[in-house]
Amino acid sequence: MQEIVNYQRAFFETGATYDIQFRIQQLTKLKAALKEDEPLLAEAIYADFKKSSFDNFSNELALLFLDIDEAIAKIKDWAKPKRVSTNLINLPGSSYIYPEPLGVCLVIGAWNYPFQLSFAPAIAAIAAGNTIIVKPSELAANSSKAIKELIARHFEPNFFTVVEGGVAETQKLLEQKFDKIFFTGSTNVGRIVYEAAAKHLTPITLELGGKSPAIVSKDCNLPIAAKRIVWAKFLNAGQTCVAPDYILVQSTIKKDLVAALKTEIEQQQISIENGNYVQIINDRNFNRLIGLIDPKKVVYGGNFKAQERWIEPTLMDDVKETDSIMGEEIFGPILPLLTYETIEEAIQVVKKFPTPLACYIFTEKSQEAELILKKIPFGGGTINEAIMHLTNSHLPFGGVGNSGMGSYHGEAGFKTFSHLKSILKKPSWFEPNLKYYPHSNWKFKFLRWVSGL
Repeated sequence: MQEIVNYQRAFFETGATYDIQFRIQQLTKLKAALKEDEPLLAEAIYADFKKSSFDNFSNELALLFLDIDEAIAKIKDWAKPKRVSTNLINLPGSSYIYPEPLGVCLVIGAWNYPFQLSFAPAIAAIAAGNTIIVKPSELAANSSKAIKELIARHFEPNFFTVVEGGVAETQKLLEQKFDKIFFTGSTNVGRIVYEAAAKHLTPITLELGGKSPAIVSKDCNLPIAAKRIVWAKFLNAGQTCVAPDYILVQSTIKKDLVAALKTEIEQQQISIENGNYVQIINDRNFNRLIGLIDPKKVVYGGNFKAQERWIEPTLMDDVKETDSIMGEEIFGPILPLLTYETIEEAIQVVKKFPTPLACYIFTEKSQEAELILKKIPFGGGTINEAIMHLTNSHLPFGGVGNSGMGSYHGEAGFKTFSHLKSILKKPSWFEPNLKYYPHSNWKFKFLRWVSGL
């Protein structure tokens, strides 16, 4: 591991990655590689999840192609020094912010979207002028192997390489000195990565998770709310960090919402055979999810096939805050419903749990939505939509508190993998005596005036 890091650091020190044209060439190469090897990636992810080629493209690759195209188009502007205002005390002078690469970066990807969550941070790191080591999740073993094969075939390892393996390999990697670590995964593992980074004072971005609520008001457009929640929840069989984890529905419309959700599940024809559903990643997660299902509270679904790691889209009603399904992030195709009477009560329910990565608000009353936005901290979210905020690269994506730190996507990703160097330029033809000894009353008065006193 140390040799790999040293190899990349030596290449970074040559200054090759500082060149904007070099970065554009590497991004162009990555786009061509993803396009050329799409069949390889589709075969691998099908072996891991039974995910269709359509969902592989729409959920994983399409976002990567958009990221690459945006970076190529805007990288020159992102990397250009930006002039900012200069305060009175530094006149005559000018002030600038110079983005510069951090160095050798480690990207630890997650298993639930193995391509998107490994390559998207890498794209940002390339755009910012770094070298990259990607550690894909070992749980999606076939996808991890495909990532390694793609990168090894198209890139020099001193610039972009992949390290496969499990806990032992990850621990060895984390012992090394990196200039940036980007981790996507669970909060528990995030703490371990954060602790390892702290030993080297390495800056880190953590993209974690949490119990993201969907708050459904009686003043919502109910059919649209049900349609969008069902799609967002059961996408990737609920194995999505920003999936609606539970519904908080106003009691007066709960019965209607349950009926609408059932109708939508049927109409969207969610199944592996139809190419819009997947299996659970492994037996451990499958058994954990089955243990969260309370048959007495199931109002739709609840069926499963252990050998195929398949769980039917499942709705649970009359769920309480103390039920086991509310004790952890579900990360699967089980959707519990809780009720509330007033919007203030709903806000208090959400705030009893750790800060969520996302929050989805369904209401036609703007004042209700604004109250929730003001009172509930969360990473990002939507009003009358779910999940789709992460597809807008102009919206930085990231968590807060237990759901993570730092953000990326678009220019936010470029900044995440950059150091923003502050520079003050002053001419040498003028030098006031203000800051030099001896002190005087007029200097004192002037300084107080400049300070607004």
